Amino acid sequence: MAVLALESLAAAVTGILVFAVIAGSITALTAFAYRWYGHETVPEGLAVLVGLSVIAAWLNTDAALQEAIVGNSDLLDPSVAAFTVAAFVAGGVASDLGRRGGDRLAADSLSVTGARNIDAEVSQLVRAAGRVIRVELPEEIDDIDGYDPVPEETKRDLAGTVFLFPRRITVAELERRIRTRLKDDYGVGHVDLSVAADGAVDYVAVGSRAAGIGPTLPPGSAAVAVRADPAFSASPGDRVQVFRDGPTPERVTTAELRAAVSDVATLAVDEADAATLDPDDAYRLVTLPAEASADREFASLLRAADETMAAVVVEAGSDAVGRTVGSLSVTVAAVTTADGVTETVPEPDRALAPGDTVYAVARPNALREFEGAAGSPEAEVTS
Repeated sequence: MAVLALESLAAAVTGILVFAVIAGSITALTAFAYRWYGHETVPEGLAVLVGLSVIAAWLNTDAALQEAIVGNSDLLDPSVAAFTVAAFVAGGVASDLGRRGGDRLAADSLSVTGARNIDAEVSQLVRAAGRVIRVELPEEIDDIDGYDPVPEETKRDLAGTVFLFPRRITVAELERRIRTRLKDDYGVGHVDLSVAADGAVDYVAVGSRAAGIGPTLPPGSAAVAVRADPAFSASPGDRVQVFRDGPTPERVTTAELRAAVSDVATLAVDEADAATLDPDDAYRLVTLPAEASADREFASLLRAADETMAAVVVEAGSDAVGRTVGSLSVTVAAVTTADGVTETVPEPDRALAPGDTVYAVARPNALREFEGAAGSPEAEVTS
């Protein structure tokens, strides 16, 4: 009896190890293929699910065959139940290990063949001839002002990363390729970097654009979801009057329709009127004639673009003093003088004076250069 028990235990352990190896191998192949074709790490839950699915399919098939051939199944036997649980636990652990191993193997392979840290145009022959430029990112990755910060883990992954690119490309092309690589491989929304003439990168800042409805709301307003049924042709951005449904409709407020799904509508209203809307009441929406909404249109366009806005104060003695608006590489939306007078969309020949606050729209790197020029006499004005 003891010998039979030991043989059964050994067979069970062997079966569990076999299941673990199979699950880990399948998961490793899945992670490798996912990284190879998608250039991203396979989600942990998906990888483990793939590995456990193989074990589940095997055990279910075995139980079904026993039921069909023998006429009974021992699934309710305590030893079989313990074996099943142990197989799933071992398979889950092996699947996670396989995911890590397959992803690392794919990342290393891609770095050799050219799909991760090396451009696809750099073949092995070209690299063997030394016709590549080695670009190493700085150890410190900054955040871009005006954008949401990226996770610290992403910045740690970026710090010190080495890229290889083909030689005989311009600095602008090299900068574009680095920016594209960071966005594609690391999921970074926006990149600001400074590339020297020799290809050295001495500054990198990253940021992500804020998601949701909040960034598009003007000051003093709020978004509220109510039960209402807007007109069939109503679309986000339409101005609507909100009436409380009942025998005698009562006008509550005027709002802006932002979204509508089924009988739920999201409205942008003044903060003072937000409290008057009861989520348990039903409302009727009356669409009003279209009116210009420059602030919302500007916010929506700016949110979707690569550019951002910054308010830059022109310091006395800086190189920006005396330069005209039209000579700058940034787009100037408005200028507020030291006396508090605001000029919207100033003329191109409008000269900047000390104390002016310039509301500029541009890419982060152009804004950074302009801020340096406006605040430091030693900096160069962008042009």
